[in-house]
Amino acid sequence: MKHVTVLLDEAIEYLNVNKNGCYIDGTLGGAGHSKKILENLEKGFLYAFDQDDYAISYAKEVLKDFSNYKIIKSNFRYLKTKLNEEGITKIDGLLLDLGMSSFQIDDPTRGFTYLKDAKLDMRMDQSQTLTAEEIVNTYDKDELAKLFFIYGEEKNAYKIANRIIDHRPLKTTMDLVKITDQVNYKEKGHSAKKVFQALRIAVNHELGVLEEVLSQAVEMLNPGGRIVVITFHSLEDRIVKHFFKTESSSSLPKNLPVMIDENIKLKLITKKPHYPTAEEMEVNSRSKSAKMRVAERI
Repeated sequence: MKHVTVLLDEAIEYLNVNKNGCYIDGTLGGAGHSKKILENLEKGFLYAFDQDDYAISYAKEVLKDFSNYKIIKSNFRYLKTKLNEEGITKIDGLLLDLGMSSFQIDDPTRGFTYLKDAKLDMRMDQSQTLTAEEIVNTYDKDELAKLFFIYGEEKNAYKIANRIIDHRPLKTTMDLVKITDQVNYKEKGHSAKKVFQALRIAVNHELGVLEEVLSQAVEMLNPGGRIVVITFHSLEDRIVKHFFKTESSSSLPKNLPVMIDENIKLKLITKKPHYPTAEEMEVNSRSKSAKMRVAERI
């Protein structure tokens, strides 16, 4: 299974790599970004986070020609703790590519795709206990509807939740797709896309961990260090946009004599999101929903 890295060259260019710096790839995945960072380092060092065993073994092969890196098997929500264990308190850059790795999507046994029949799993860290199957079979109607509406922006959330309750237990991805097909037969795109997104976010606590890692990164960044984040849906992008705006805005009243607001921690490098080129979208259809935002520590 081949993994195609989204916004590869642009992300590394925006990261503005210092050849002797300390960098973090919070989402190792297929190691495309990690490899590119390492190619730009001399005396610098890279720490790469991933919680997926297959991704880690795949990445080790991709990075076999480099020695100045370490893979940390952990969710990036533990960024500060894990780096402190390595004796690292300051970093020069963090890159987050929040898209699913192609080999996670394409592996039918993982339950991430609505195109193949498999167990309703969706765990990125397969040592955790919570699965999509547990959610659809134990949450009540209101909990399911809220999850689909907020995390999936699914307008037929209540109808789908109702049918799930009536057809329990659901065991496989196709059990769920049959239900979304019945409800969303008039909608554009795949009937289950938004529901699967919602379940994946819930299983892996994706939005909460994003907020946590951004806060930790700002505190650890050296002046001039950058955060580069690639998102693939509006919920993630909204979190990044809001966080960057908050950390780069002054709380002081306007028209005061010149004062430095010490609460401002970031400078926006991208005022608006950066998108893949038309050529990249043509070659890699999974890049079409990608947005990249960048901020710098001041």
